[in-house]
Amino acid sequence: MQLEEPVIRPITQSRIDQVDFENLEFGKYISDHMLVCDYNNKAWQTPKIVPFADMSMSPAMLALHYGQSVFEGLKAFRMGEEQICIFRPDKHYERLNRSLARMCMPAMPEELFINGLKQLIKLDEEWVPHGEGTALYIRPIVFASEARFGVKVSDEYRFIIFTGPTGKMFQRALRVKVETHYSRAARGGTGAAKCAGNYGGAFLPTLKAREEGYDQVLWTDANEHIHIEESGMMNAMFVLDGVLVTPPLSDSILNGVTRDALLTLARDLGIPAEERPVSIQELQGCFRNNTITEAFGAGTAAVVSPIEAISINGVDHYLPSYNKNSIMFRLQQELESIRAGKTPDRHNWIVLV
Repeated sequence: MQLEEPVIRPITQSRIDQVDFENLEFGKYISDHMLVCDYNNKAWQTPKIVPFADMSMSPAMLALHYGQSVFEGLKAFRMGEEQICIFRPDKHYERLNRSLARMCMPAMPEELFINGLKQLIKLDEEWVPHGEGTALYIRPIVFASEARFGVKVSDEYRFIIFTGPTGKMFQRALRVKVETHYSRAARGGTGAAKCAGNYGGAFLPTLKAREEGYDQVLWTDANEHIHIEESGMMNAMFVLDGVLVTPPLSDSILNGVTRDALLTLARDLGIPAEERPVSIQELQGCFRNNTITEAFGAGTAAVVSPIEAISINGVDHYLPSYNKNSIMFRLQQELESIRAGKTPDRHNWIVLV
């Protein structure tokens, strides 16, 4: 079944004059329009692009009770003054469908996702900021919308995409705590899905870590709490004895799009890279031997988030100082150069709007 083109109902008055583009706080501003598409009668219906607004919903809506809700996060950028591009929407689309499958939700047609993104961003192109390091953040979300409080897989869903301009993320080095009590995800669970419950469940241990003076946690495996899995809400990466190392993907680790891009770029630049288990014991040994030179989180929002200290069993271990030649920043610069159109897109990651 071929989907119809979105029905577009544009705003009568833009809110863009309320935006301080010199001080873009992540998540503060939302663009004028959103895409909305409903799933019912076993099919996705005609999408609509309408003014961003609140929704009415039933208190019995199944997503509120049983957690069928997944989302994505990606970005659009300016390439010069005229052209706008989306970074790796195909990869985000693939991950969205994997998340949907894990949560017993209907697959998203590629045309609906990709074409919807393009049309929405084109309509709100003035919201794509011009400054270096800025972007239009894009949030697709799918949730169970059927109003029925019995425990069941929903028969109705709503798909929404909204966007908002974001500024260059301030890369203050983080202090993190290796978490060995709470778990983010267990094998066989939903850790590889980008579903809402994974984030809500992480709030309490993160809050406790902040009360102890840390910014985030380094999650360990739920079974034995021996191996590092993720860094807060990002993939964890280390430079150990000159090698870029990150834990291997599993059903308890999110398949990060930025993670994949950084590994690819590392190999392009001749930087040794490995996907393998990293144990707490190995990290302790690397600190003793001074063979760990970098640790950072990798994700869409900040690209890289440097880590300056790691607490292991109550002992703080400090990383050396970073500079522009650090591997994480070399990779970030290469990635941003591709997205800005300054470096050739060798891997076909850029989709023009």
